[in-house]
Amino acid sequence: MEAITSTLGRTPPPLKGDPTDTLRTQAQALEAFLFAEMLRVSGTGAPSPTGGTESQFDSFLRQAQADSVAASGQTGLAEAIYRSMLSRAGFSGS
Repeated sequence: MEAITSTLGRTPPPLKGDPTDTLRTQAQALEAFLFAEMLRVSGTGAPSPTGGTESQFDSFLRQAQADSVAASGQTGLAEAIYRSMLSRAGFSGS
């Protein structure tokens, strides 16, 4: 039990690389996830030749489409999420 307590009491090691890069990556991943969910719920983004039932591969297509939209930066959502995370994390912005 003491070993667990001493491990939990330690400060985690610093992140390797620039932490703002990690925030930007996570913001883009969140935008892609949200967009993929919107596509899933709306029933768009994936042709379903099975007469309305979802095929096993529809989710892959939706995710690829969502990743593409998020990577393009055209919606501005990832940038807004990124700036919000920067301010909450105490960074001055970049």
